[in-house]
Amino acid sequence: MHEISLCYSTLELIEQQARQHGAHKVTGVWLEIGARSYIEESALRFCFESVCQQTLAEGCELHVAVRAARAWCWECSAMVEISRHGAGCPQCGSYNLRIDEGGSLQLKQLAVE
Repeated sequence: MHEISLCYSTLELIEQQARQHGAHKVTGVWLEIGARSYIEESALRFCFESVCQQTLAEGCELHVAVRAARAWCWECSAMVEISRHGAGCPQCGSYNLRIDEGGSLQLKQLAVE
């Protein structure tokens, strides 16, 4: 389960940004995960709540959006969007894909007090 280490890293960034802007509490966090990131959203939510205990982000509302991955299909020579891990090319069905983006976790926004 790599979600726990991702949550610790994300929390470091959240706390750094909150302190940099003079915040005393983080009330909301918006994350974006790529469809091909191998991140299980339910595990991410569980780990995030756990690592935020006794921090500036304890009790904050977590918002998670999943962004489609972009990939090049070697079979039909098309740039396509893949909406979930394990999906093939939506045009030809091939799994011979080069993933260009969509495998990341990004901190998009914070709400602070």
